[in-house]
Amino acid sequence: MVTGTREKKTGRIRLGMVGGGQGAFIGAVHRLAARMDDEYEFVAGALSADPKKAAASAADLGLDPSRSYGSFEEMAKAEAKRADGIEAVAIVTPNHVHVPAAKAFLNAGIHVICDKPLAL
Repeated sequence: MVTGTREKKTGRIRLGMVGGGQGAFIGAVHRLAARMDDEYEFVAGALSADPKKAAASAADLGLDPSRSYGSFEEMAKAEAKRADGIEAVAIVTPNHVHVPAAKAFLNAGIHVICDKPLAL
């Protein structure tokens, strides 16, 4: 359920990412594609299951520290409440995390980009 009111879209889609932090190949590929498309602005992330690594990854990528999250659950809740919260999230984690992460964001009213099947 959506708990906040988001600002109307007036430019690039505000994008978040789950996974894809330091040492992860596919996250960099997704960020590159988003930049090439020029339809997205990467603004938030839960970039690792390890909160310290997530924060270091966010710093490396120039994210505002207040938009770096230690878990996808925390990110979904917080971003849904922000007027400038993400409009879509890319899930670039190992396969077993796709379902719970997708459900958390969908339940928060946030669109999900997921390149893996959610179930067999």
